[in-house]
Order: sequence, then structure tokens, then C-alpha cells
Amino acid sequence: MNRRGVLAGGVVAAGGGLLAGKARAGALRQASANGRLRLGMIGVGMRGRVLLRELVRRDDVEVVGLCDLEQWTLDRALEQFTEAGKPAPRLWTGSHESWREMLAAGGLDAVIIATPWEWHAPMAIGAMEAGIAVGCEVVAGVTLDDHWDVLRTQQRTNTPYMLLENVCFRRDVLAITRMVREGVFGEMIHLEGGYQHDLRDVKFNAGIVGEAYGGGVEFGERGWSEARWRTDHSVQRNGDLYPSHGIGPMAVWANIHRGNRFTRLTSYASKARGLHDHVVAGGGPDHPNARVDFRLGDVVTTSIACADGTTMRLTHDTNLPRPYSLGFRVQGQKGLWMDVNRSIYVEGSSPQPHRWEEAQTWLDRYDHALWSEFAEQASGAGHGGMDFFVIHVFIEALKAGTAMPIDVHDAVAWSAITPLSEQSIANGNATVDFPDFTEGGWETARAWSF
Repeated sequence: MNRRGVLAGGVVAAGGGLLAGKARAGALRQASANGRLRLGMIGVGMRGRVLLRELVRRDDVEVVGLCDLEQWTLDRALEQFTEAGKPAPRLWTGSHESWREMLAAGGLDAVIIATPWEWHAPMAIGAMEAGIAVGCEVVAGVTLDDHWDVLRTQQRTNTPYMLLENVCFRRDVLAITRMVREGVFGEMIHLEGGYQHDLRDVKFNAGIVGEAYGGGVEFGERGWSEARWRTDHSVQRNGDLYPSHGIGPMAVWANIHRGNRFTRLTSYASKARGLHDHVVAGGGPDHPNARVDFRLGDVVTTSIACADGTTMRLTHDTNLPRPYSLGFRVQGQKGLWMDVNRSIYVEGSSPQPHRWEEAQTWLDRYDHALWSEFAEQASGAGHGGMDFFVIHVFIEALKAGTAMPIDVHDAVAWSAITPLSEQSIANGNATVDFPDFTEGGWETARAWSF
């Protein structure tokens, strides 16, 4: 999607705010009691159509509106309705403000936002102001002000908002979540994770419609799909640009906003070489993009301190050749798990002292109830089944009138790591105080809903 024209576009503080949020979701359920939830989608590019597949195959949802600037992507999205034998939705396209027209037309219970990052905050705010529940792809916003604006709008309107962070529902991650809650590792001491994914063939392509990954070194107006908008963030910005895949599960394990919170962070960025080298290798030293100054460090590391003394380390590594890995490490008083080597060690339970054992036996033993119940339905869903679950819990929370599993406070805190890391790096790796988006509400211990 074109970043300049993407489309044609909760818990509130604490206590009484939580009840108000539940009341709003309950009103939505009552309004749809005689039919399915009526959903719209803003953005049906590569990511949007993966989520759309999960919506179209549900019997409790009717997707009644799609909005996008690109006719090609709308046509591909409509094919899903034909294949599923579902009625075609109304299409909204033709201008940069068409998404506002879709929201204003009424008839929507909720909207899924799967557009370039800079549109997430204004679109979510517009939907909540229209009383339409929001399922927002990561990230929640770009600037720190974006995050406060999203939060204040949700508090003012009491409209349900969920960040669609799918890694929280990865099968091994949920098994580890259960192990953490049952005390297998003891008290949490240190956590690691991040986004370690070679995106060179995502940030560049040949600009051919329908060919999103690789095959060229173009970006911006000459690129296609994510290369049209995402790469510019690597040109203009230097920080952890995509924190939620790592910090989401880590926040769950550390009970962030449920008796704990982030207090400070410090970020470092390495030199930037990977994207320039990729352009030269694919287009030659005389290609115009070989003269682009990419600001994003190839490896960005962020250390985070928590109120209870737990420490965290996030890594953002998307410009260099590497196998995909989120690099999770869960370390407690009694032992630790690391996903890269698929190994675990629990003192007193592992067969040999000071020796790793294969983690799969433990993961099978502690398989999470969500996967035990819905593995068959999740089969074939995007990202190894994770996309089924993130849509499933969003829809079920709307139907039940309960608080969002990943609520607005989680959303803005996880996502605000990006501008805070930029601030730290720009100020010589200064330690930055982490805003308390809950305004004291984090001190109340409560359970996660998954």
C-alpha cells in the first residue's frame, strides 16, 4: 500500500474505568444479539488478507466492508468471499479519506486495521470516536503523542481496543506462559526476546504489482506492498521499530500492568550496513538507492527495567542475513528456557545438572488450554496458527462483553518502546523513564484472560 494514501485510505485507568469498558462491549453484544458481529477491514494487503481469511471462515462474523486504495488487493480479498460462499462486502476506495467514509456509514460493530504503521493511530482514534471497536495490527502508533492520543480516546469513549499481537498465542509461547504461572521457573529474573528477521526482501522489491517479496532493490513510490512504505522508516528512523513480537510475551510473563510495570529503558544501535550492501549487491554501486543513507542500525538492543526488579532485553535485527528467530529467553530462580536451541533447564527436574534438555517434552506437558481446544481450527491459519487465536480472542471478547485480552494499556506501552528507544539513541544512549500509561493502575494485581 501507498504510505501516503494507505486507503482509500480496555481497561480505563483502573476500577470504574474497567466497568465502563465492559459496559460498552456489552452494549455492542446486545446490538448484535440477533445476528453476527458486523466487521469492516481497513487495509487488505498481504497482512490484511491473512487476517481476513480468519474472519471469513467464522460463522459468528459478517465482514460487510473493505477499504483499500489498491484495486488489485481488493480484488484478491473478494476472492476469499467467493471461495467461502459468503456475500461480497461493500468496497470503499478512491481517496485517502475513504476509510472515514466507511466508518461514518454506520453498521459496523468493529473494524480491523491492517495498514501502514503511521495510519494506525488516526484510524483507531476515528473508529473509537464512532463507537466502533478496534482490532489494530501492531504497532499502536509512531510517536509518543500517538500513544497518548490512542489511550485518551479509548478512555473517553470506552470503546473496546485490542492490539493484534499474534506471538502471544504461539504454541510454545503459551506453554511457557502456563509454566511461568505454575511456578516451574520460580520467580521471574530476566527475559529476552525481539524481532530477528531478515527483511531485506520485504523492504525491497522490483515494484511489480502482486510480487511483494524480493526480486529488486526498489522502495518508496517505485516499490510495491511493504517496500512502498515500510522501508522509509529504516531511512528516517533509528530505534527498535517493531517491539511487540518480543515484548508482548515478555510482558505477559512479567505481569506488566498486573502488579508490575516498565520503569526505564536504554537503547543502543549498531552501525548501518545491511540495507546498503543489499542494494549494491542487487542493483550495483551506481543504483540511486545505493546513495541512500539508511539511519536504522542493523542491530538495535534495548534494556528495560521493571518495577519488581525483573530485567528485559529486546533485540531488533532486520537488515542482515540471518535465520528467523525471536530469541526468547525466560530465566527464573529455578531454571530457564531458550527458544533458539529449543532447550530447557530446570534445577532438580532436568536429568543432569548443568546440562540442557530438549524442551519439547515440557512444552507438550504444559500445552495451553487454547491450543488443546482449538488446534484443529487453527490448522492452516497464518503464522503457524497464531493468527487464528489473535482473531478468535478478539471476537470472543466482543461477543462476551469482556475486557480485551491485550488491552489499550498493553498496546500503548508495548508500542511506545519505539519512540522511547529512538529518544535514548538520539541522546547518546541515555536512560529514559518509561511513562506510566496506567497512571497507577498497574499496582492492582489481576489475571490475564489467556
